[in-house]
Amino acid sequence: MVLFADRIDAGRRLGARLAASPPDDAVVLGLPRGGVPVAFEVAMRLGAPLDVIVVRKLGVPLQPELAMGAIGEDGVYVIDEEIVRGAGVAATQLAAVEARERTELDRRASLLRDKRQRVSLVGRTAIIVDDGIATGSTVRAACEVARAHGARRVVVATPVAPPDTVRALRGDADEVIALHTPEPFLAIGRFYDDFTPTSDGEVVRLLEQAQAVAAQRSRNPTRFSPGRDEEVVVRAGAVHLAGHLYIPAEAGSVVVFAHGSGSGRHSPRNCQVAAVLQRAGIGTLLFDLLTADEELDRANVFDIPLLGQRLGDVTAWLSEQPEACSAAIGYFGASTGAGAALWAAAEPDATVAAVVSRGGRPDLAGARLRDVRAPTLLIVGGDDPVVLELNRDARFQMRCESQLSIVDGATHLFEEPGTLAVAAELARDWFLDHLVAR
Repeated sequence: MVLFADRIDAGRRLGARLAASPPDDAVVLGLPRGGVPVAFEVAMRLGAPLDVIVVRKLGVPLQPELAMGAIGEDGVYVIDEEIVRGAGVAATQLAAVEARERTELDRRASLLRDKRQRVSLVGRTAIIVDDGIATGSTVRAACEVARAHGARRVVVATPVAPPDTVRALRGDADEVIALHTPEPFLAIGRFYDDFTPTSDGEVVRLLEQAQAVAAQRSRNPTRFSPGRDEEVVVRAGAVHLAGHLYIPAEAGSVVVFAHGSGSGRHSPRNCQVAAVLQRAGIGTLLFDLLTADEELDRANVFDIPLLGQRLGDVTAWLSEQPEACSAAIGYFGASTGAGAALWAAAEPDATVAAVVSRGGRPDLAGARLRDVRAPTLLIVGGDDPVVLELNRDARFQMRCESQLSIVDGATHLFEEPGTLAVAAELARDWFLDHLVAR
């Protein structure tokens, strides 16, 4: 039973739930690593600081799954004397377990914090977030550590957990919030369509991004924008086009997607790429280039001037949005959408700062290829020989900075396992390198 598209989706839904009655003194604490992307979305929705809570359980010797205590940063040490006595743990054994776990805790904290100070919990509400809770042992330790750090109130929040675990955690936290409590409870990853492991690098990036947002909020509290995540309707010429806009708080860049071959804003492949960009802190706008009636005429899919004009109109609308007025704008085009993206990027007044084509038809931009000024990445499947040759010819005509990246084993739609993920990462890195806020 899939409940969430990915951790971003789960975090936004969890944030919406918590926003119904948000505490004004909250600190959101993500459990590394998978809990941090969820916690980031919660913190952005609540306008609260984000931090990690690095904890280590102290397991009973020969029964490590049984916690006799927990440790946290700054020397926090919580012991359950009853379990220690009942298990017959000697003082020397306890000291040995603590020393071993303290070494690992210090290593993890140093890696993830990278000299950033821990956010004080004294007198505040600690909202502990994980991407899912199974047994609850780590979360239980986190609750104890948060209280030891001075938290006035402790809330546990998660997208999914079994009902018996939720009931048990109510003895450790002041409040437990779980969006879903399915029975039987499967592995946490089974409830996500995309449960790609979170890297230490991503945790560090999200903490840095949250810190930058907090600094911006502090400098300009009246002008601070929490970002947007909503369905939109954009007027383009004589028609209205439906789309989905995601702009994180204080976004430095937004990528507009130009779909190809009649697909729209719900294209699963482009949605997957968008999720990768969003995890990198990049805003996205996915919209339908054609109305439902226009899609009935197949010729419209190849009307590159029409599609390019639509893309230009949508870009102009995006630039007028308060959350994106200073953001650098990029285009991501697929199939015929790539031709439209390059057609629009060649306009004399185009403000697009970077273009990525995935399995695209840049040749459809024709003579306009020579007028594209934005750095352009062409991604093509190694097993798509016809389109690969078209891209090579198109790149030869381009005068801007350009690069051709070939994904081995991929055909035109990048349906082969792992190939779309490679393409998404190539696009992400290109945009991170070339999109700089205006």
